[in-house]
Amino acid sequence: MTTMKTIRMQTLTKTTAHSVYNLNYHIVFVTKYRNKVLFGAVEEYMKAQVPLLCERYGWEQLALEVMPDHLHLFVSAPPTTAPNTIARTLKSILTVSVFRQFPTLKRKRFWGSGLWSDGCYYGSAGTVSAATIQRYIENQTSKPDGHDSD
Repeated sequence: MTTMKTIRMQTLTKTTAHSVYNLNYHIVFVTKYRNKVLFGAVEEYMKAQVPLLCERYGWEQLALEVMPDHLHLFVSAPPTTAPNTIARTLKSILTVSVFRQFPTLKRKRFWGSGLWSDGCYYGSAGTVSAATIQRYIENQTSKPDGHDSD
């Protein structure tokens, strides 16, 4: 199976009507119970949906990697958007759409609960360490079990 990586080069600064900014966030969502369900068709669905959602909400997806039990997103957003708003929005919409697209997933693994665990990892990066985070996300698929070592 070919691994599809989604990476976009970021611009150093972006602007809104009243701001110039460079805010980049590394956000990690983990599936509930660490169920390894984000592979195959579900993985491809996530990789197709996340960029669309980011674009819809005015965020710039810089990198994305979907692992069997978690998702890494490197995203740029304006200063009016808190990182927890990004996570909450994506987790909510992805849960509904994934369970509609893959109804047996909910019945077999999540039996009435959500797709994602309650928490998230949030990291921030400016221009200096953005490349490091992108390399980290890119290299996730090279780990044998797909789990973070830290």
